[in-house]
Amino acid sequence: MLSEMACEELPKEVCAFSVASSGKRCLLETEKAAEGGVEYQCRTSEVVVERMANYIETDQCVEACGVDRNSVGISSDAFFEPQFTAKLCSSQCYQNCSNIVDLFFNLAAGEGKISLQLTIL
Repeated sequence: MLSEMACEELPKEVCAFSVASSGKRCLLETEKAAEGGVEYQCRTSEVVVERMANYIETDQCVEACGVDRNSVGISSDAFFEPQFTAKLCSSQCYQNCSNIVDLFFNLAAGEGKISLQLTIL
């Protein structure tokens, strides 16, 4: 039997774009450290991923899709950068990295800010 994966137990280096055993997305957040600095913590979001659990995104997909594991939170602002949209819609990302594609397309749809028409490069 596979062990349960909780976001709070993941190191920050693999937190972003991971999905806990519960099916909820993991999210990198900042927290004030006792010494006054800033620490990064992996937290469980309320966003449930359909048909995916206990998953850590591959480095190949992170690179192919042009995302950064050190990003704190997730924002649709990246869609306004042509380079990001081109990488997200590239065949290397779109055809092989359904977790990342699902995350950003659901984010865009949920915020209602932008409407994307996919062009596979």
